[in-house]
Amino acid sequence: MLLLLLFAAAAMGQSYTIRGTVTDKSSGETLIGATIYDKRSGKGTVTNSYGRYSLTLPKDSVDISISFVGYSTQRETFLLDANREINAVLNNSVELQAVEITGERVNGVRSSQTSALNVPIEHIKAVPVIFGETDILKVIQLLPGVQSGTEGMSGMYVRGGGPDENLFLLDGVPLYNVNHLGGFFSAFNSDAIKDVTLYKGSFPARFGGRLSSVLDVTSNNGNDKKIHGNASIGLISAKVNVEGPIVKEKTTFSVSLRRTYFDLITRPVIRVMGKTVGDDMTGGYFFYDFNAKVTHKFSNRSRLFASYYMGDDRIFARVRYKYVYDEGNYNKSYNNMGYNWGNIVASLRWNYELTPKLFMNLTGSYTRYRNIISLGLEEEQRSDGVISREEAEMTYRSGIGDISMRADFDFAPSPEHVVKFGGNLIHHIFTPDVFGLHVSGSADINQNIDTTYYPGGSKLHANEINAYIEDDWTINETVKLNAGLHLSSVAVQDTFYPSIQPRLSGRLIITDDFSFKVGYAYMKQYMHLLSSSNIALPTDLWVPVTKHVQPMGAHQMAAGLFYNWRNLVDLSVEGYYKSMNNLLEYKDGASFWNSRAGWENKVAMGKGWAYGVEFLAQKNVGKWTGWLGYTWSKTMRHFDRKGMELNNGNVFPAKYDRRHDINVVIMYKPNERFDISGTWVYSTGNAVTLAMQYFEGSNVYEGGTMTYEVPYVESRNNYRMPSYHRMDLGVNFHKEKKHGVRTWSISVYNVYNRKNPFLIYTDYGRGTIMDDGTAYSLSLMKASLFPIIPSVSYNFKF
Repeated sequence: MLLLLLFAAAAMGQSYTIRGTVTDKSSGETLIGATIYDKRSGKGTVTNSYGRYSLTLPKDSVDISISFVGYSTQRETFLLDANREINAVLNNSVELQAVEITGERVNGVRSSQTSALNVPIEHIKAVPVIFGETDILKVIQLLPGVQSGTEGMSGMYVRGGGPDENLFLLDGVPLYNVNHLGGFFSAFNSDAIKDVTLYKGSFPARFGGRLSSVLDVTSNNGNDKKIHGNASIGLISAKVNVEGPIVKEKTTFSVSLRRTYFDLITRPVIRVMGKTVGDDMTGGYFFYDFNAKVTHKFSNRSRLFASYYMGDDRIFARVRYKYVYDEGNYNKSYNNMGYNWGNIVASLRWNYELTPKLFMNLTGSYTRYRNIISLGLEEEQRSDGVISREEAEMTYRSGIGDISMRADFDFAPSPEHVVKFGGNLIHHIFTPDVFGLHVSGSADINQNIDTTYYPGGSKLHANEINAYIEDDWTINETVKLNAGLHLSSVAVQDTFYPSIQPRLSGRLIITDDFSFKVGYAYMKQYMHLLSSSNIALPTDLWVPVTKHVQPMGAHQMAAGLFYNWRNLVDLSVEGYYKSMNNLLEYKDGASFWNSRAGWENKVAMGKGWAYGVEFLAQKNVGKWTGWLGYTWSKTMRHFDRKGMELNNGNVFPAKYDRRHDINVVIMYKPNERFDISGTWVYSTGNAVTLAMQYFEGSNVYEGGTMTYEVPYVESRNNYRMPSYHRMDLGVNFHKEKKHGVRTWSISVYNVYNRKNPFLIYTDYGRGTIMDDGTAYSLSLMKASLFPIIPSVSYNFKF
């Protein structure tokens, strides 16, 4: 395909290329997705993820307009008789009097991409969320086709897929764990982010490795004109962001830091509580995120980017007990517990414009995710002058590390063709299940007499190779296609898994404001996340494919209608069907703590399918903005392979199978001093597994009989939790100060104090004894997590 396109470009008549970069005038940040359009020929293009564009036109007079939503338009009129470089600098702060504007509108109606949404950072920061902490993933959950987990969680379940089937990219590099506090917050600090795009299906060929979605997040490059930043403090966390030039308009930096201080508040309280019972206690929890980026501009054709992210969660607790029996004799014990988990992502990227039509991006990166759980016990005893000591420490470790090299090319031979191609090499290092136990003791504190250590698990190495090519082809004014091919393979444990993954999406213009789109994608995934909980815990394991565990695969088809109403509201309705195979789940009763059995012996493999309809009405211009989203969906699972049966081999609904999801987001900004926003969400309850009946069992032993109750579970996910609904409100007060802008933000989570269920459990024994005296009534109990929660935060932007 590439050779044919090169030949076609060479065979064209005399033509020349206009290329350049589009940036923000005030900050120097590149603008992603800016439109470059020639009014005379009716041809155009958009900037790539680095703000670069290339547009080839025949020799003639051209009338070029360069625009971006919310910015003034730059216009250039000239005779195109040679290659030209036009670097546009757009202003987003001008105030225009009423004028009549004419021109070509570019919106979702005309794009060939379906099942993709771009979320403005301004909307992400405006939407009220729990504890007033701005969170990208909680806003993404408000989009149709995306479901949340349980109350307050930031996990994503996209079109019937699991949380491990989402590819999270930070500056093009995968991020394996995006959850803080068990999923209540995400690892993305909105102050460090420039652009967010979600792909739910019909994935372009350049993406691979996951089945359900791609969340492509781009961080700020940094202001190249002056030092700029903001600092804020809220209910549970504080954060600061600073960016600016190292060498003006040449080298920039951007640094962001966020940390919670819940541990600083609770530690004194825990210490006081410990003293009331005569013990020394301490403990706490906190998380932090650190983002840093340096950008250097060698020339308009060449730039270098260095990015770094580090985020950690830490839970710790220490308890000391001391009992004095009599003079000189005592018993001391120390209990320690710690959970640590987090990410490191580092990358170095080089952009270079090889020719006016060919743009190159080379990336080298390192990714590491690890978690460590430790439990320790230490005892010291003195009796009759003899001191004895015993120690025991149990540790559990797992993680994954990647070293990657990637090359991406953008080639624009003509306005009708925008070709992307490239590939990457990844070396994975998995530490899926390492369990250790260390025990020591002594009869005298100076003489160790016994030490033992039991390791478990081992590292697994895998090599992955990917290559792709895709062409965004404008056939005519009516039909546009995006066709591509993604080739991938992985080598692990002397086993080789190759894959050919076709991708195709198309657009048919019905009228200027109305289009029909269709798409198909085949995806493969070479790693799995084993989870035994409803929330994201550090015990969740990333594991690779092996000789016995095959890659997951998914076919997804989607089709939809897109309509733009009076340039104000974008309307869309999409239907999808997705089939999945080689899905992994823990077997009934399996536990990650069982170190003697490898993880491969604890899992079952099966298949699943999902289908649904999504509706979205979105308004992004004017004082009133927001969206209304609705999703009807169904997600099922079937594990019937011999020796791997779940639910007796029968079909059962997935954990987050929900029929209805409704999300309403409204934002109102009458002026620069004040804005208000509100959200309302409704969803069908999640599916859970409950024992709805109990039977009496007994054991006969010498001296009597012991009776007990045996729960009976009819099927997996046999009960539907009550429906979930909630309203949140937020308001921001802005004021111009001498050195910047001060903002007070007040928000209320769960305004009408809805007691939404966090979990449902059975309480056997509640109620009245039956007439025969052998049975009790069975009650279902609901535990709610968050009542109404007001929050306030202060932000200063300088």
